[in-house]
Amino acid sequence: MLELIDKGAATRSAAPLLFVHGACSSAQLWDDHFLDFFADKGYRAIALSLRGHGDSSTSKPLNDCSLADYVEDVGAIVAQLSSPPVLIGHSMGCWVVLNYLTKHGAPAGVLMAPGTPKGLRRWAFRAVKRHPWLVIRSNVFGNPVDLFSTPALVREFLFSAQTPDSIVMSCMSRLEPESARAARETVDQLPDARDITAPLLVLGAGSDGSRIEGDASALAGIYQADVEIFPDMGHVMMLEPRWSDVAERIHTWLSSQSR
Repeated sequence: MLELIDKGAATRSAAPLLFVHGACSSAQLWDDHFLDFFADKGYRAIALSLRGHGDSSTSKPLNDCSLADYVEDVGAIVAQLSSPPVLIGHSMGCWVVLNYLTKHGAPAGVLMAPGTPKGLRRWAFRAVKRHPWLVIRSNVFGNPVDLFSTPALVREFLFSAQTPDSIVMSCMSRLEPESARAARETVDQLPDARDITAPLLVLGAGSDGSRIEGDASALAGIYQADVEIFPDMGHVMMLEPRWSDVAERIHTWLSSQSR
């Protein structure tokens, strides 16, 4: 059983929106701001928790879950909807969205704080230099969530320096274990751009401690996507103080796609 948070109704001629969270999180992170924002704009806004996350069950150990399993979860929810949704992914959720779109059509896709395999390898090398024991422990003995074991680490990797402590702590309290297998698969080759026909919007964060500068723009170039980088914003774009700027950009772009 997959957990869903489902808000709003299609009061305008718009496809439903399906939000796909990133690593170590769940549907809850979309519920602070984004779901109500888009419901108020006349969309049906749905966030799912991938298997083993939030209140979603899993039939096998979390560490055995793959990106393909997460893509299957997205497909199961899409099959329940009366029309194909716009897919909005964050972080690892961008890989899930891209892999789904190689085999299925969609009105559009939005990728928030994505990366590339090359960029993630560079980021990992930088993280090892700064936190060698932490990174080794999380990869060999522990879990990816161990990278966010203190408020200082959560701020470093996930938020900008300007983000209030209350937001950092609220996010930290909701982080949870991630599949080590799925996390490793994000450094595999990206899906072939020729297999994706849906229009894409890429949104990057200028102060993203979990990405390498220029990575979001590089990914947008691979997929010939529209792109915008938000300066002074951290990785968890939907919780940052200027989250509404990101939501407004998505809404404006989606409106332009429907004309």
